Amino acid sequence: MEEIDIWRTARVLMDVHGEAAGFAAARRADALIAKNDPEGVAVWMRVVRAIVELERQKPRKGEALN
Repeated sequence: MEEIDIWRTARVLMDVHGEAAGFAAARRADALIAKNDPEGVAVWMRVVRAIVELERQKPRKGEALN
């Protein structure tokens, strides 16, 4: 999956699920673990990480601001 699609998916999940978006993506990854689909799990974990980044309120220590 293209990087832009990961971010778009994260944004849609946030719009639909609000604060529970990360949990929704993680549940999807868990379901794919049960189906033995490591590629699918990897995609959904990328979505989880994108959600975490989008929800972040403050820059990390030493992170430059644009």
